[in-house]
Amino acid sequence: MTRDGMTRIKSTRIFRKIINIVRNLMFRMVFLVFSLFFPTTSYCQETSSKSIYIAGSGNTALDQHMSSLLQDRLGNDFNLVMLPEDREAMITDTPIVSIGPSAFSRVRQANRSVPILAMFVEKDLIDGFAARAPGQISGVFYNVPLLRQALTGKSILPNATKVALLATTESVELYEPLLDALPAYGMTARVFVVDNSNDLIPTLVRALRYGDFVLAAPDDTIYNPRTIKHILLTAYRHNRFVIGPSQAYVRAGSLASSYAPFSVMVSQASRFLKEYFASGQLPPPAYPDIYRVKINRQVARSMNIPLPEGKNISDEVDHALGKKSGVDVD
Repeated sequence: MTRDGMTRIKSTRIFRKIINIVRNLMFRMVFLVFSLFFPTTSYCQETSSKSIYIAGSGNTALDQHMSSLLQDRLGNDFNLVMLPEDREAMITDTPIVSIGPSAFSRVRQANRSVPILAMFVEKDLIDGFAARAPGQISGVFYNVPLLRQALTGKSILPNATKVALLATTESVELYEPLLDALPAYGMTARVFVVDNSNDLIPTLVRALRYGDFVLAAPDDTIYNPRTIKHILLTAYRHNRFVIGPSQAYVRAGSLASSYAPFSVMVSQASRFLKEYFASGQLPPPAYPDIYRVKINRQVARSMNIPLPEGKNISDEVDHALGKKSGVDVD
């Protein structure tokens, strides 16, 4: 073959390569344009999922854990999105799950029209908002009903008939429903008012002389990291134990507390969200329907308090309240 013939063959091959490259580029451009204007079926299915926003507490580990639990419970038909604070005022017609009281207050102040499902909030914070905006504001209460906590103490100490309560003049109303409910369970209670921080321990001593145990409410003025050690030590010196108000206080030295597991709260939140997408309305805020009991067994041993076996405490409390049993004791 002549040199000119070989040159023509090489030129032809190069030309074909160029043509193929151009064709590939044109195909990719056409596909890109087509996909922008005519999305594929899988893309349509993805965007058709129901969006739910998460307003975080600022605790990254907690926010991610709760989001993961909620996503697992809701399933693939729902898409959970973490919501930056600067976008909270822009959301419309899409529910926001707020984690913690600060997140709820922040979202509510920024956006008074968006539906909010509040988690890790206490009943007193949410009730007023839910009453003014029914179907729009809801939540799963984090605090445990005081009657359940009182019956938890009675299950541990069956002969208990008197419950001692500490309160300030501002928080004394927290106990009003409990005072009315206890006689039906063979118990009475008395509130001892703490006028100032210097009066805390002397008032506690008077309360310990009255009650078979102390029932602690979620009252940060009295029960907080600065005071709890002194309260617990004083109670134990008088051979009295403290019930409640949460698992954190059990770790600090409270004998026991009822609590709702994360999984239970998340399950209830998922039901509320599904009802919103079905009806356009959030259900009224509510307590979880299942509780467990956390016990400090070291404290029980040091006070020579025999503890019921296994899940007997929760079962007994459920039975007393007329609820269906089925929870365990940690």
